[in-house]
Amino acid sequence: MNKLIFFSSLLCFSLFGHAQILKKISDKVKNKIEKPANKPASDTTIVQNEENKPVVESNNTDNKIKNENEQPVSASIKTYSKYDFVPGERIIWFEDFAPDAIGDLPDKWNTNGAGETVTIQGKEGKWFMLTQKGFYMPDGVDSLPENFTLEYDMLIDQPVHSWGIFSAFAELKNRDKPEDWQSSNNTFSLNILPGGEGIGSCSYDRRKMGEGEAATSTQITYFKDISKPVHIAFWRQKERMRVYINEDKVWDVPKAIVAGAKLNSFIFWIQLTDGNWHFLIGNLKLAVGAPDTRNKILTQNKWVTHGILFDVNSDKIKPESFGTLKEMANVMKENADLKVKIVGHTDADGKDDANLDLSKRRAASVKAALAKEFGIDESRMETDGKGESEPIDKNDTPAGKANNRRVEFIKI
Repeated sequence: MNKLIFFSSLLCFSLFGHAQILKKISDKVKNKIEKPANKPASDTTIVQNEENKPVVESNNTDNKIKNENEQPVSASIKTYSKYDFVPGERIIWFEDFAPDAIGDLPDKWNTNGAGETVTIQGKEGKWFMLTQKGFYMPDGVDSLPENFTLEYDMLIDQPVHSWGIFSAFAELKNRDKPEDWQSSNNTFSLNILPGGEGIGSCSYDRRKMGEGEAATSTQITYFKDISKPVHIAFWRQKERMRVYINEDKVWDVPKAIVAGAKLNSFIFWIQLTDGNWHFLIGNLKLAVGAPDTRNKILTQNKWVTHGILFDVNSDKIKPESFGTLKEMANVMKENADLKVKIVGHTDADGKDDANLDLSKRRAASVKAALAKEFGIDESRMETDGKGESEPIDKNDTPAGKANNRRVEFIKI
């Protein structure tokens, strides 16, 4: 598929015509960043604000969001007390932009806009900064089954009013013709419109066999603190689609997807940008399979989950793990005689002994969280760690590594 893709259709929210949104990009710039005309190639956009908040600085020598006087504090698990999101069982696509060079457009993304790979001071890994209006579509998402979850983190370096960003799922008859997106038999899209001080709105659009149904917008404040990434998650179960932003389930739409729809594309769409602010995305993960905790632990004696997440090289549990922890806690509460061994696993990055120690500490953290947050008796839980010694997938791809980073609950 040509790395430069072109779209000719609009969603019902747009106020701009085709000619205003799309522009032709010459074939000679395939897989490269299109720099603004008034910017040299070696020095990309720098965005600042007046309150010593993070500053996006992106060039080939120092790509960071500077945040020297403020360290973001992650939310506690308790703030996610109503969060019921549980990721799919097997990760089939994971994008952390690790192989991509700083300053380059990520190799496995198609766009008619422009963007580049950056790092952010105080944040994990690499990020994709979307620098111009247009469509952004990954190669790695070409099949979305009846049961899947898709998650990603998002930052906006300056949350000013814009036409926002769409995250869209579509059924395309021909992925080489993404201009057929709107006219496809089925689409589902989320539009986030951040405003001044991070206060804005979000809405969804579902389209069944060509008929669009738009939900009423909901006010959002998720982007008020631009030092903290916003976690966005979608959970499809056949016709049903749930949408989560941070700890909130924003929508639960029972008839969002046409029964039997074969969604095969995931697309970001930015309608408008003035060049002074940017969306940044990172840590994208697509997992398939409906979670089946009760059956797996009670009849198969084991439940493997990728839904308990930790800070990098740390045993600190991320708050978005709440739904998975709650799922396991509910099973244990409903089965008072159930006892489990909690086993941590890592990927193969780093030293063996460090990974072994980390996996043991992470298992202990899970036990402590189940006891403290959910009241599970500690005597019903044992812990262990295997480090990188028992992989379930290859360690040479981002998705494989993500599958190997897991927690197992084994019936004892």
